[in-house]
This record gives sequence, structure tokens and C-alpha cells, in this order.
Amino acid sequence: MLLDLRNIDDKAHFQAPICIVGAGVAGLTLTRRLLSSGWPVLLVESGGLDFEAPIQALAGGRVLGQPYYDLDKVSLRMLGGSTAIWGGRCAELDPVDFETRPWLPHSGWPFAHDALQPYYAEALRLFEVNAPEQARVGWHSAHAHAAALDGGELEMGFWSIDGVADRFTAPRIGDVLRHPGCRVLMHATATELSLAPDAGSVKAITVRDISGKSAVIEAEHVVLALGGIETPRLLLASNDIAAAGIGNAHDLVGRFFMEHPHARGGAISGPGMWQLLRALGRRQTIGGTRHAALLRLSPDAQRRLGALNTALSLGLRQPEAARQAWVARTYGKLKHDLNATATNRRLWRTTKHAARRLNDLLFPIRPWFHVRSGRGEIAAIVRAEQAPNPDSRVLLGAETDALGLRRADLDWRLSAVDKHSVGCLIDSLDAVMRRSGLGSVRKAAWLSEPGVLWHNDPTISAHPIGGYHHMGTTRMADDPTRGVVDRHGRVHGIANLHVAGSSVFPTSSWANPTLTIAALALRMGDRFGRFAD
Repeated sequence: MLLDLRNIDDKAHFQAPICIVGAGVAGLTLTRRLLSSGWPVLLVESGGLDFEAPIQALAGGRVLGQPYYDLDKVSLRMLGGSTAIWGGRCAELDPVDFETRPWLPHSGWPFAHDALQPYYAEALRLFEVNAPEQARVGWHSAHAHAAALDGGELEMGFWSIDGVADRFTAPRIGDVLRHPGCRVLMHATATELSLAPDAGSVKAITVRDISGKSAVIEAEHVVLALGGIETPRLLLASNDIAAAGIGNAHDLVGRFFMEHPHARGGAISGPGMWQLLRALGRRQTIGGTRHAALLRLSPDAQRRLGALNTALSLGLRQPEAARQAWVARTYGKLKHDLNATATNRRLWRTTKHAARRLNDLLFPIRPWFHVRSGRGEIAAIVRAEQAPNPDSRVLLGAETDALGLRRADLDWRLSAVDKHSVGCLIDSLDAVMRRSGLGSVRKAAWLSEPGVLWHNDPTISAHPIGGYHHMGTTRMADDPTRGVVDRHGRVHGIANLHVAGSSVFPTSSWANPTLTIAALALRMGDRFGRFAD
């Protein structure tokens, strides 16, 4: 049942066994799982059926540290959340990502990769793609030069590409909206969690809308699925009984903010350049699924070098000093300057797909011409793991939004190991290419500049700063002095409060978080009856 707070009596009262706050991939996947198990669900969403600029403005805030995008651009408030602008890349975290790495402080998940394996398999079915690893044999067969890089110092990894646009938005979630056990409340922004007098459980949730309407929700169990910025914002702002904010007894809520920072790692040249570009810069359909490939340091190399699980792919790019090409400028303007309405999203996708088809048709003539003429280079496009850093954090700012909630301030900070890891990856690629007779890599200048932790290059990607991936701010750990939630997502010390989504990730890997978000939501749904007692 679809409900709208704007059409309900002011100060309405709702009761539910389970209330899930946030209707993105985490909230919707968990809702579906619970409904299939017979749990009635109240799903609450700040936005409506599509993008609305006044609602989106509630997400605004200040960026204090490392340069970042405007905060009201990076997480959407609507049914389906930020999946409406998701590129469809599905990837599993690697086993090393779950390990406690002695060279990486604050690393280690409270369970191993194997615990998520069955849920990864199920999440892949939700996105209707094959496992990324299934691309390996076909890739080796089609790209012998790239296969020579896979093993030893470097390893190949793969994305599976979900080609369905708006998979989680209103037109495609009718099963949730029509389910007799589900109520979906739109235009209901959670502004406060009220604790019981003993501070051991959530007593009520206050939701408001910019129209002036408000309501109170009482639920036996509450799940926050608001993303890596809004979840800590709400926890910190709910401080009537817990003065430091809910779940923040050890000053961890909002800390350890991580992204996947993007960068230019260098440029490759040599006799194997075109074969490597074909393998690491173009998508290929294998077994009915579109895949893309990447290179990363092997786990053994990471241990030996004290490096992170950072990855790179290849692409034709202008030299950094060049003026950005009109196609890239046009797409960037469409992507970042226009509101993310359904019409504009279709325009973005049409532009993107047309550019990709044109590049495929003109390969390898177009890249050959640009490289020969000096107008382009075959660039190493870095998608980095960021080390968990307690000083990288989301805080409450002094300004308030239209509902009176203090806005978030993002103090994003990188660490020396982030840059070190990119340098190690580029050096290893150069060494392997030279040994294999494929060519060499000219390392990006910023990697040798002292005092520079990171360098943003506007010509390297349509998303030159990072992937809109907000992780770590309610990190998971069995020890409450090391994490905000336990291994099942329950907030330490709060019996009926849980968090779903990438804010619980202790480390970030190179992998896009969406598949892991879905896998964790499925796992939470299966275990809910046990840890919600």
C-alpha cells in the first residue's frame, strides 16, 4: 500500500512490527526478504515517486576536507534512492578485504568472505547477472596479452553489468507497493529517533515533510537504511537522551567515512598497448552478461608492499592539461547540473549509450588517431580503496535544513597509504609490462610530488572525484569500542535498532558496494528473527 504523508492527517500515529527507514537498494531488498518471510513492514521514504528538488535540498551540507561533490548531488531522496543514477556495476569484495591486515589499522570484518558467499549468489540473481568471476575463462581466451598479466604480482578482477535502468524505482517495485503486508510511506523524512527512558531501545520515530505534516511511528524493530551520510546524521541528531547521539558512546558514529577515490595513475605505451586497451577498456558479453575487467595487486603483493586493494582499468583519455572534450563536457553537464528526474535520467543514459556505441564502432581507429596526434593517451584509470581513517568523518553542522534538522558536514580525509597503494600498483604494472614485452607505464606526476595526498583530474572520468560510494560511518565490529553495529547490523546497546547499507563496511575494497549492500540486506533478513528477539 502506497501512502503519502502529505495526504494524511497531521500528527498521525503509525505502529508496525518492523519499520525500515530508507527505500534504496538496502531498504527495498530487506523489505522484500522480510515480506517473503511473513513479516509486515512499514517502509519510510523521504522522497516520492520521482526526483523532487525541494526534497533533495534537504541533503545539502558543507564539505570541509578533501574536495568533494555537493552533498545534495550524491544520494537521491526518492523511491529507489541513488540506484536511479547507478551505473550497474556489480562486484564482490575479495577475501582479503575481510581479513585483519597487519599493515592496515582498523581493518578486519567480524566474519569472513565465506559467510557472504550464498548471499552474493542470491544478490546476483536479483540483478539478473552472472557472477563476475565467470568472465575469467572467456576473458583469457579472448585477450591473451591481458591474461599474461593475471597471476603473480597482479590479478584481474571483473564487474558484471546490470543493464536494467531504474531497477529499484517506482515503475519496477510494484510487488512491494502492492503487497498486502507492506505500507510504503512517502514524503516522510525521519528527523528524530526517541529512546526509551532506559536508553536501551528506540521508542518512536518522528517523520516530517516540507509541507508541514508530521507523524510518529512506533515499531518493535527499526532499521536505518539511509546511506553513509544520512544514517550518522540522524543518529547524531537524536540526542535527547543520549547526549552524544544514539550509538555514539565511543565517539564512532560518523567516523571512518570512506569513498572510492578516482585518479589518473599514468599512461601506458608499447607494442601491447592496443591489446591491453581492448581487454581492460571495453566491455564484453560472456554467457549473456556484460562484463568489464580491471587489474589489482594480488593479495600476496599487497601484504609484501603494505598496500591496499586498489584497482585500475584503461581508457583513452585526453592529457590532463588539455581542455575537456565537448562530448565529455556535455555528458558531465547533463549528469551533474540537471535534476535527476526520470526524463533527465533517460537523457543521460541515451547520451552515455550513444557515446559507448560510437567508441565501439570506431575502435581502434579513434584511439589510434588520438594517441598518434598527441590528443590522447591510454590512461590508467584508478578506482582506489581508501584506508579506514577515524579523522575522515560526517559531523553535524551549524546550519539546519527546512525541517529544522542540523545539516551534515563532511570532513573527508585521505591517508598516505592511499597514495602509496596507487604508486605500488602502477609500479607493478610497469614492471610486469616490461618483463612481458608489452610496453611500459609513464607514472602520473602527482604520485611523486611530496606533500600531495591525492590529485583530482577532471578529465579522467565522468565522476572524477569518487564513485558516490559512502562507506564506514557506522562500521561493523563485535567489539563496541571498535564499531557502531555488531556483525548482524544491530546498534551496540540499542536492542531494536539496526543499520543496513554500506555505512556498516569496516573497509571499502575496490569493488562497487551495491552488490555487497544487497547481500548484507539478504543476510540481515534471514537472521532477523534470531537477533531481533
